[in-house]
Amino acid sequence: MCLIVTLIMLVLSIQHFIYGDYLTGALTLFVALGFAFLLLRNIRLTQCDKNGGCDNICMLPSWVTTFFSKKDK
Repeated sequence: MCLIVTLIMLVLSIQHFIYGDYLTGALTLFVALGFAFLLLRNIRLTQCDKNGGCDNICMLPSWVTTFFSKKDK
């Protein structure tokens, strides 16, 4: 799902930049980059879970992961 949204938003961003609508183009580019970041984070966490552990290569910086961490109930 993140891949589909990323590609659609990236195409929309390019189209907006071509037509000269820079504010909307920048906004859709920002959304596309956000979904690409989430996609890469999910891929890296899946690789870490599959390998049975995680080294420093798999993890993103701790200040970034605090925004997207699961809350324990």
